[in-house]
Amino acid sequence: MSTPLFDEIRSEILSEGPMSLARYMALCLGHPVHGYYRTRDPLGTRGDFITAPEISQMFGELIGLWLASARAAMAAPANLRLVELGPGRGTLMTDALRALRQVAPDLAIDLHLVETSPVLRAAQQERLGQVGPTWHAEIGTLPEGPALVVANEFFDALPVRQFQRTERGWCERLVGLSDEGLAFGLAAEPDPDLTTPAPVGALITVPGPALDLVRRLARRLVAQGGALLAVDYGHVRPGFGDTLQAVAGHRFVDPLASPGEADLTTHIDFAALARAATGEGARVHGPVEQRDFLLALGLCERAERLASRATPGQAEAIASAFDRLTDRGSRGMGRLFKVMAVADPSITALPALPNPLSSPG
Repeated sequence: MSTPLFDEIRSEILSEGPMSLARYMALCLGHPVHGYYRTRDPLGTRGDFITAPEISQMFGELIGLWLASARAAMAAPANLRLVELGPGRGTLMTDALRALRQVAPDLAIDLHLVETSPVLRAAQQERLGQVGPTWHAEIGTLPEGPALVVANEFFDALPVRQFQRTERGWCERLVGLSDEGLAFGLAAEPDPDLTTPAPVGALITVPGPALDLVRRLARRLVAQGGALLAVDYGHVRPGFGDTLQAVAGHRFVDPLASPGEADLTTHIDFAALARAATGEGARVHGPVEQRDFLLALGLCERAERLASRATPGQAEAIASAFDRLTDRGSRGMGRLFKVMAVADPSITALPALPNPLSSPG
C-alpha cells in the first residue's frame, strides 16, 4: 500500500541507498507530518492496540501504590516530581494519582509528561489538565532534582538496528526497494564491531536509543535521586531472533507494507537495559513478570473489592481484566510483559520487586 510516507522513504532510498531499520522505524513512528504517533490516537478498541491501563483502572492504581512506596524509600519528600515517558491518553497517570492521593492526600505533585504526539498531548490535557503538567519532547528538558519516572510500553517503540550473521560476519539488515515496494536486504560488508558467536542466519537486535536513554536516566537518578519503573514486553535473557512486529487494527501486519500507518515495536532485552543502568552506577531491581508484580501489589484484593460493589456485568468485566493482565500463556500479558526498576543506589528495596540484580561497584 502506497502511503504519503512511502513516497518520502522511496525518495530517500533512491538518493542515499538502503536505510537502516532504525532510520525506517524513526520515520514511520516519528516523522513530523506522516509519523504514526504524530497523526492519531492508536489506543483502544477503535485504534490499533490496547495497553494495560486501558484494560483496567486496577493497573494504574497499583502503579500509584508502587509510587507511594517508592516515595517512602526516598525519605518521603513533601513535593514529588513525577515523570511519565509516553503517557498515552493519560489513563495510567490519572488512575495512579487517584491511588497515590489516597495514601498521601496532602502531597504536592509536580507532573512532567514526555510526549511528542500532538494528538495524545490533547488527550493528556483533557485527563490531567487540572494537575498542571509540563510537557517535554525529550528528557533533556526535565527539571533537576529527585524524580520517580514511569515508562509503560515506551522502550519497545524506540528504533533498533538489526544484524544478520553471514559467512562474512554480522551484516546490517537494511530497508531497500523492490518491484513490489519495500524489502529487507543486507549490507554488503559486515560490521567489524560485532563479533558475537552465532550460527549463519542468526539475527540480533541492537536497541541503541533505548540503551542510551537508560544510561542518561541512570546517571540522573544516581546524581539526583529517585527511580525509574519500566513495564514492557520482552525477554530477561539475550538471544537471537526477529521480534520486529507491526500492528494495525489489532492485527499483526507486514512492517514494510504501509509505512506510517502501523505501530512498529520490538521486544525489549531487559538484560541489556540492566547492564546499561548498572554501568552508570544505578541499582536494578527485577525484572519480574507482570503477573507476579501485580499480584504482589495486591491485584487480587483490589479486584475483589471492586467486584463487591459492582453489578453482575461489571463484575464479569473486572474478572476478565484480571485474567488478561495476569495471563501466563505463551503470549499472555502476565508472562510476556516484564517489570524492572532502575534506582538511585541509596534505595535498597522497592515494592513487588526482588532485591537489586547487582550493586554498583
